[in-house]
Amino acid sequence: MGGYVLAIDQGTTSSRAIVFDGNQKVVGSGQKEFTQIFPQSGWVEHDPEEIWESVVWSVKAALKKAGVKASDISAIGITNQRETVVVWERESGRPIHNAIVWQDRRTASYCEKLKKQDLEKTFTKKTGLLLDPYFSGTKLSWMLSNVKGARARGAKGDLCFGTIDTFLIWRLTGGRSHVTDATNASRTLMYNIATNGWDDELLEILRVPKAMLPEVLDCAADFGVTEKGLFGAEIPILGVAGDQQAATIGQACFEPGMMKSTYGTGCFALLNTGPDMVRSKNRLLTTIAYRLDGETTYALEGSIFIAGAAVQWLRDGLKVIKAAPDAGDLAARADPTQNVYLVPAFTGLGAPHWDPEARAAIYGMTRNTGPAEFARAALEAVCYQTRDLLDAMHKDWKANGKETVLRVDGGMVASDWTMQRLADILDAPVDRPTILETTALGAAWLAGQRAGVWPDRKGFAKSWARDTRFTPKMDEKTRAVKIRGWKDAVRRTLSA
Repeated sequence: MGGYVLAIDQGTTSSRAIVFDGNQKVVGSGQKEFTQIFPQSGWVEHDPEEIWESVVWSVKAALKKAGVKASDISAIGITNQRETVVVWERESGRPIHNAIVWQDRRTASYCEKLKKQDLEKTFTKKTGLLLDPYFSGTKLSWMLSNVKGARARGAKGDLCFGTIDTFLIWRLTGGRSHVTDATNASRTLMYNIATNGWDDELLEILRVPKAMLPEVLDCAADFGVTEKGLFGAEIPILGVAGDQQAATIGQACFEPGMMKSTYGTGCFALLNTGPDMVRSKNRLLTTIAYRLDGETTYALEGSIFIAGAAVQWLRDGLKVIKAAPDAGDLAARADPTQNVYLVPAFTGLGAPHWDPEARAAIYGMTRNTGPAEFARAALEAVCYQTRDLLDAMHKDWKANGKETVLRVDGGMVASDWTMQRLADILDAPVDRPTILETTALGAAWLAGQRAGVWPDRKGFAKSWARDTRFTPKMDEKTRAVKIRGWKDAVRRTLSA
């Protein structure tokens, strides 16, 4: 069959489908954006039906562009925006409410209420997560409380819960498969990552009926088969992972100590800790990196809510650039004597601060501050936040004397200026791979190796290739001054 694998990459702002050939090369792709819904301040929703339609359209477009038929595809791998919640009717498949997106902050007060009941330790011990609106569990609880009759219908088994992967698999298989994988389950606040199962105590606290929950499988498993009428042939779905874990796999970070950071809408850094479930003392997340053949590999994760979104703000909010790639060129023209800091807390601050009430602020402006300084501050904010994550990770998990090398991916890494500044601020090498579609590639590898048409873990790791290594060029004194200024800016921005 030629080893063709189809990856569905369902993201926060668009859905993409990519066809890879047997040599893991992209031969066709399709992409479709969908509507961002903001019912009120801090709330973010998506229409699940529009997501579904965008996925079907993208798959058909990718197949057409690749010049292959559905019958040529050996397997499908799915990767998705994590933590986003969908609830639908088991009988009809119709969603009962818009999807509540991972960025949504509507459950901040509920999270505070649970913290005041001294329950955060219970959640963290079992799930590796913190009580924050970011995660799925409190979103699901909100939906069950605010859609009439939903909790009672859920208890009777009339409703299904899922993250986006689960909803797509349900639709692709015509309702025959209600499943997810361990990485997506690990982000729900309801899944015990030590025992690898849904946790009855946590479900009781959140008042979530167990009857609604999907079966949890390995990342490479038999998730079901697509309906023939969708694409013209049945295709097995053999790989699933949440987007950040899929990028970790796509970057071949299979050994403990390997680290990747994805720069998309937000920024997410994962450090592979192997079979060790490292408990963070620095407010990082302990999560499942992947589960293969029943064996769980863990990771420390730091989540930054705003990365590429700050560049979108430069373009759409301030209108100082016409297109995202212009940001690096503009930043390069900034006055080097000005230290302007943007703390991009547009939706609160993520790791290691976890302050949902913080709001964005700019410091250090003078009368000479203009568009170039704003651009540099927006890009540097991503670098400083990554440095905060790396420092926290090193405190939690000793690198045993090994130099940390960061493998990067996502839309922002195409900017040489940004990647050089990242290496400068981190004081560590930054490796950009030849294939930047690492999230889709990770999902494709899970499916391809399960289908037996792609290489195993060792073979795939050997095929990873570096495009450019960025090494630090900034002197230590300049770096120290800039980092000190950043820390002061963050301190001033925190809500408490």
